[in-house]
Amino acid sequence: MEKVIKKVEYSSFFYEDLKSIYTYGFEIFGEMMAEILQSQILNVTQSLYFQYYLNPECKHLETKTQIYRNIILGKYLIIYRIRTNKIEVLRALHGSQSPKTIKTIKKIKIK
Repeated sequence: MEKVIKKVEYSSFFYEDLKSIYTYGFEIFGEMMAEILQSQILNVTQSLYFQYYLNPECKHLETKTQIYRNIILGKYLIIYRIRTNKIEVLRALHGSQSPKTIKTIKKIKIK
């Protein structure tokens, strides 16, 4: 089976989530830990261009084609969508978020 490399794109919601995670981490743990967490999130999402099928289907966004996947990083849930020619990183949410909030992710469009 041949590996297909796909471009990784990020939603504006993901960038807002990343800012919020950094701010929270800075206030609670300090600058260094906030930067480490932010760096870990970016590193794991940047590697999706060739590892997008390694993560499980998002149990809150089940589909027949299993296009919604998630990465669990600490207490954070990073949700992405597999498209024909790209990977769309949609959100990075704290695990305590309501499943109702997670279900709205299907409506996110990346331009």
